[in-house]
Formats: sequence, C-alpha cells, structure tokens
Amino acid sequence: MDLAQKVILSKRRIREWCEHWNYDVYVSFSGGNDSLCLTHLVRQVYPKCPLVFVDTGNEWPEIRRFVKSQENVIVLQPKMHFKEVIEKYGYPVVSKRVSRFVQDLRGDPERNPATRHLRLTGMTQAGDYCPNLKLPEKWLFLVDAPFKISDRCCSILKEGPLDKYAKETGRKPITGEMANDSQARRWAYLQTGCNAFDQKVPRSRPLGFWTNQDILRYIKENNLSYCDEVYGEIVETDGLLSCTKASHTGCVFCGFGAQRDKHDRLEQLKIQHPKMWEYGMHKLGMAEVTLFTDRQIALNSR
Repeated sequence: MDLAQKVILSKRRIREWCEHWNYDVYVSFSGGNDSLCLTHLVRQVYPKCPLVFVDTGNEWPEIRRFVKSQENVIVLQPKMHFKEVIEKYGYPVVSKRVSRFVQDLRGDPERNPATRHLRLTGMTQAGDYCPNLKLPEKWLFLVDAPFKISDRCCSILKEGPLDKYAKETGRKPITGEMANDSQARRWAYLQTGCNAFDQKVPRSRPLGFWTNQDILRYIKENNLSYCDEVYGEIVETDGLLSCTKASHTGCVFCGFGAQRDKHDRLEQLKIQHPKMWEYGMHKLGMAEVTLFTDRQIALNSR
C-alpha cells in the first residue's frame, strides 16, 4: 500500500477500536514522531482523546517540553527512578530479549536447569529447536559482565504506570508500535493485527504496518510540528527521508538498540546536555556498560 492507503486503513482501525470501547480509549504518547503521527490520526476520529505520557525522568528535556505543550495531556510518574531500577535489577542492554535471556543464565543453575538449557541451546524439554528462545552466541559474553543486566526497566518505568492508569480509568490504549521496530513487536503484530480486542491487556496498534519512511513522509505531507530540537530536520536523499539528528528518541540512557545506533544518542546528548551526559555516564555507570560492551564486540569481530 502507498501512504494514502495506509492512512485510510489506520483511521478505519482507530474508529473500530474507539467504537468497540465506547471511546474509553487513550493514546500512549511518548513525544516521538511515531506517537505524533498516531495522535494526528486519532484526533481526526476522536478529537478529545487524551494523551498519556509517563515522565520517567530519563527523557530528553526537549521531549518533555514538547509533550507538555500538547492539548489534553495526562502526565504519569513511575514509582521508581531509573537509578533505582538499574541498582536493584540491572541495566537494559542490547534488547529486551537479550537482557531477559542473560538474566535467566545468571540465575542459580540448580534452580532452573531447563531454562538455562533452553537459553544456551534453543532446545525445549520436548526436544524442539526454537532458535528465538536461545541467547545468540555473540551476546554470550554478557553473562559474565561485571554489572547487573535486566529487562525490567520498561515494565517498571513505563508499562507499570500505564497499566495502572488503564485499570483505574477503564480506558484502552492506542499505541504507535510498528512491526518493523523490533522482532518482538513484529511477532506481536503478526499474532493479533492492529486491534487486539481479546488479549488480557487489549491494545490497538493502528500503525503496525507502517514503516519509518511512512512516519517521516506523513509528518512532511501534513506539516506537523515535531520536536526538531532532538530530531533535527527531515531531509530527503535519493528518495529516502531521514532526520539530521536523532532517528529515535525514547529514554536517553536506554541501552536497547545502542549497538545499532553506535551510541549516536549519547553523543548527541553530550553536545546538547553535557551535565546530563556526565551524570548518566559516571553517576549512573553507563560508561562502564558501554565500554565493556563495545570492547567485547570489537574483540569478537576480529
């Protein structure tokens, strides 16, 4: 489908979701470009739809200001700070999946031998080979990392407050997740499609079949005001759109995907907010995490 066709289908899915829940819905709003496009589409169907933002304390200051400049925004606060989460559970490294598997392998080997075997070999107790349940060999070095590693960060800082809000209000979430964001999101989308009415936690993903190019194209075609202090300009080269600064926002000290963006996010933070960068790298210990991971990746690539 071209973008115009995707817009029509997304609005149809949004309307179906809103009508099914009698408009007791909300947009999970991060201030990023994905949720900006989502909000623009949703409010063509439901103009008064609330935006719900979780202020983790780990956001770009510019993103926080941008979020609070929007209409009808509800700001939630998590029970724990990022510093408390990494001290108690560990750092988010590489991806949720990798961090979860590393955590499993670091547990007591006598307690969960079947889980350890699965993470190391991909073989289930029934004898089936499931490569997606195995820790890739290139990340095995993380099992011996001199710091804690965990996938709990997102669930505590973002998902927890949103789940609590949904339970208290009865509102059902509309998110800007896209299948091409990650393997986990692609799998989730393929299981349910855009509107997961019957899940334990119902969720709408009306942009599930969009791409990053669709997002940038939609912003340009509709002249949407976005957080250009973080993203920079949207430019076109050989028919492809890109941002001159950050390609994604999210939590500034999140290690998920850092190996792909070559720490560009941290480098940009160092330029725009040197004191914040200094705090994260040295007070929060991100320097140790990035140096250890980069060193091991370099050694393994030889």
